[in-house]
Amino acid sequence: MLIGKVIGEVVATHKHSSHEGQKLLLVQPLELDGTNRGDAVIAVDSVDAGVGDRVLLIVEGFSAMTSVDRPASPIDIAVIGILDSVTLV
Repeated sequence: MLIGKVIGEVVATHKHSSHEGQKLLLVQPLELDGTNRGDAVIAVDSVDAGVGDRVLLIVEGFSAMTSVDRPASPIDIAVIGILDSVTLV
């Protein structure tokens, strides 16, 4: 799992049939201190997140597919939670 920040929405005029009706988000993965971690990724949204939200990402294919009720779909990353805060101890 990763923490990320939603930086945009993705609009696709043509996509795989299993993605129909699914919202796609552009998410910047973050380190625990809030700095960017690599390149932005496209994730299927399962929690109605929006631009500016800090989110929890699942990045393993089977877990991502099943978290959005689309087993056997070409999904590698999904947003599975909106984070209110992160506390490091």
